[in-house]
Amino acid sequence: MNSSTLRAAKTHLRSLMKQQLSQLSPDAITSQSTTAFESLSRFKPYRDAKTVAVYLSMPGCEIQTDPIVRHALASGKRVFVPYLHKSGLAPGDGPARLMDMVSLKDVEDYESLQRDKWGIPSVDGATVHERQRSIGELDGERSADAPLDLILLPGVAFDLDPETGAVRRLGHGKGFYDYFLHRYALATRAGKKASSNDGASVLLYALALKEQILSPDAAEAVPVGPHDQPLDGIILGDGQIKQAAASSA
Repeated sequence: MNSSTLRAAKTHLRSLMKQQLSQLSPDAITSQSTTAFESLSRFKPYRDAKTVAVYLSMPGCEIQTDPIVRHALASGKRVFVPYLHKSGLAPGDGPARLMDMVSLKDVEDYESLQRDKWGIPSVDGATVHERQRSIGELDGERSADAPLDLILLPGVAFDLDPETGAVRRLGHGKGFYDYFLHRYALATRAGKKASSNDGASVLLYALALKEQILSPDAAEAVPVGPHDQPLDGIILGDGQIKQAAASSA
């Protein structure tokens, strides 16, 4: 599949999923979010994790992460959340904006976050110097960067590759997570990262409404390219945890 065909396939599937998810009631999303949280809270990789990165959810159309953030903080875990900022890269050298994961201090800090135009709680850039980062800016100081044990990702659609058992993710199309994970992997291989929980590498699990996972006999499949990062598993709104064939978590 060439790049233009891949982009078209992703756009098509995002449109289909947006239509389907728009039909879900707020009560259904809340119920699935509660079930996913309860399943996650019993999941050993989460229980064992000392550092957890988690997306901050937009209102509706995805698993709501407020209970997860509060539980992780109350459990004494270090919690990291997305922070978007200008990359400083010249045009053509990379994306104009990057996503890093930065730490929350406590529940009060979390509750102080202001919502952006999409309704997502967002870190104020003026406070970033007070926070720990999982990856520093490209030209910044990296000595104090924090390793992550578990990253909980959002997405639009997911499936399991019928041939390899890989968990495939379709994101929202901005590439923030894929580029972040690429940078994180480079830092890990360079010896600048190690899991704080003595793991070989950070675990990648998505949180998904049950409507977001495509069945093996579905007419659609998640289209992926060489830069799309496979996941270790998915935690679903019906309580199921589906893992990649090679995952030992």
